[in-house]
Formats: sequence, C-alpha cells, structure tokens
Amino acid sequence: MNTQPATRTAPTAGPLAGAVAAEWTKLWSVRSTWWTLLSAVLLSAAAAGQLAIYAANANTNDDPADDRGMVTLGSVVIDSLELTQYAVLAIGLLAVTAEFGTGTLRTTLRCTPSRGRVLLAKAVVSGAVTFGSGLLLGGVGALVAGPVLGEWGDAPLGGTVRDVLASAAYLALVGVLALGLGAVLRSAVLTVIVLIAVLMIVPLSLQEPGIAVLTRIADGFPGVAGGHFLAGDTDPYPPVVGLLLLAGWAAAALAAGRAALRHRDA
Repeated sequence: MNTQPATRTAPTAGPLAGAVAAEWTKLWSVRSTWWTLLSAVLLSAAAAGQLAIYAANANTNDDPADDRGMVTLGSVVIDSLELTQYAVLAIGLLAVTAEFGTGTLRTTLRCTPSRGRVLLAKAVVSGAVTFGSGLLLGGVGALVAGPVLGEWGDAPLGGTVRDVLASAAYLALVGVLALGLGAVLRSAVLTVIVLIAVLMIVPLSLQEPGIAVLTRIADGFPGVAGGHFLAGDTDPYPPVVGLLLLAGWAAAALAAGRAALRHRDA
C-alpha cells in the first residue's frame, strides 16, 4: 500500500489573469508611467484652478453679462478634462506603442502567444489605471477649485461624486480607445494626432450652424458623445447613450487593434 501523502498541485491563475499581472508589472516598472501621472496631476490642478479663477472673476467684475453665478465643483472637474485627458491617455497608447518602438512586443508575444489575450490584458490594465487616475484627478481638481471659487462654489456631495465617477469612466474608455488605435498605428505621435482629430477637430468642423445632419454626425463621435455623458444632457440623447457610444468606439478600436496584431508581425 502506498502510504505517501497525496500531493496537491498549487492553484495557478488563468491565462488572462497571468497576462494581466504581467502587463500590470510592466506598466508600473517604467518611469514614463509615473511621469505621465505626475504631469496629469499638475495639469489637473492648474486647469481646475484657472477655470475657478475665471468663474470667480466673471462674478465680481463690472460686466454683469458674463456672470456665471454659482459653479459646482463637479463642472470644473469635467471642464478641466479637455486639457488633462491627453496626459492620462498617454498611459494607454504608450502601453502598446512603446513596445513596438523597442521591439519588446516580440518577447511579450513569445510569453503569451495569443495576441487577443495580450491586447485584452493591456486594455484591462490601461482601463483600470486610467479610471483610478480619473478619480485622483477629480479629487485634486475639486480640492484646488473649491477654495478659489469661494462663495461662488457649490459642492453638493452626490453631484460631485457623480461627476468625478463620470470623469473617471470617460478617461477609462478613452484610454482603451487610445490603446486600440496605438495597436493599429504603432506610433505614439501618429496615435495622438488621430486621437485629437477624432475627439476634437473633426466633430468641431462638422458642427456647422444650420446644418442639422452634420451636427447629428458629430454627435456620434467619441468626444462629443463623452461630453454629452459628462454633462448629463438629455438632448440629442440621454447620458447613458453617450456612454454606450463612447464604449462602442473603444470596443471598435480594440477589435481593430486585435486584427492588426493578428495580420502583421510585431
């Protein structure tokens, strides 16, 4: 009779969990991630402070036409995203374009041959980090803007939390969009140019007064859809539709990135 105790195999994480852990380690082991987050925090503080100064000055100058009245901290946080989002999005696009530039993506694919799994793991890590960054930036923006606004600031707890969470969700989805585009374009500079065009330049050029069809097309772009979601607009569609449109753009970019990785050498 065999009296030796039965041995148990140590539980191992699934393939996706292992890929996510590897991407998480890679992301935080490079200095560019830390510099990007630091620049985003500084930009958020500067942008929120500047917007708060504008609002306070508009209410105290001699021209009543530009008075804004009470300004919520959440609206200042959301408005500051127009500038700070590009610093945060660098996390997503650099997660893939940096590996193309250095050739380390070949090593990544040797360790995880499934290119779809690699890209999904990068998307999970990028989305989680950009969401957390959005929470951090929202808190920083609110802390800076509050004292500057003074008596002209309004900070309802529920509304402020909602705006900060919405900002974080917006950054997470656009971060995944940046990642997918980076996988397709393989260049950080080119990806930033396309992002600026898709998020801002093209929809602004389409929003011509009196041409409703072009305005409706612009409403389908990710930057405009995200803006409607953040503002809580009900026209031309409810906020949840704006969120779903933005998520659709992110999913489409990720699918395009997966196809590009499958059909081209790393």
